[in-house]
Amino acid sequence: MAKKKIKKPFFIFNPKSYLYGHDLEEMSKLAEILANKYPQVSVLLTAPFADISSVSQNVNSALISAQHIDGIKPGRGMGLILPESVKYAGASATFINHAEHPLTFDQIIQSIKRADELDLITIVCANSLEEAKAISALHPDIILCEPTELIGTGKISSEEYILNTNKVVKEISPQTLIMQGAGISTADDVFRVITLGADGTGCTSGITTSEDPRETFSEMVLACQRAIENKE
Repeated sequence: MAKKKIKKPFFIFNPKSYLYGHDLEEMSKLAEILANKYPQVSVLLTAPFADISSVSQNVNSALISAQHIDGIKPGRGMGLILPESVKYAGASATFINHAEHPLTFDQIIQSIKRADELDLITIVCANSLEEAKAISALHPDIILCEPTELIGTGKISSEEYILNTNKVVKEISPQTLIMQGAGISTADDVFRVITLGADGTGCTSGITTSEDPRETFSEMVLACQRAIENKE
């Protein structure tokens, strides 16, 4: 099966370990509804490894992402995450080098290589302009430009950071999509970063800790749609 295509803009709801089991399954059903309601937007949902199989049964238009893979092949590797396993479970994408699961540069290279071999979409995290520049040379599908110090703070990246990282990544790897994700907590934040040139964005606590997570998720995907309509 060929690697699935990501449309611009895209939105990734990454519940981390806030949601699991039934609650996550319900969110996967909502992700599928939103993906069909806003067909110009790619909607992705990240799931813990143990939940990938169950939530993937609920989507067709929406995509499921693993939280991480290790750059290993079938064989030894007790406790590591085998890329073939997440692919078999139904994941179409994977995060690599998230701030909560950082990798060495050599490990990033190996994980991207294995993901490419299996046609998994690579979402590689970079916490600085310098790291974004280095990772761009590996030509991942998506680079998440997210200063670690802003994660979960509700403070989004400065306009200067967004514009500079967008420019640097595109100069080195024009086909790589840029995700700006730090501190996204409202639909207005989503609209702003897409309007500033990001190809996509995403959110965790802004959705999971809101009074109505389903409504907030829906509003953020709608904001992606509004942002592309505003550009036209």
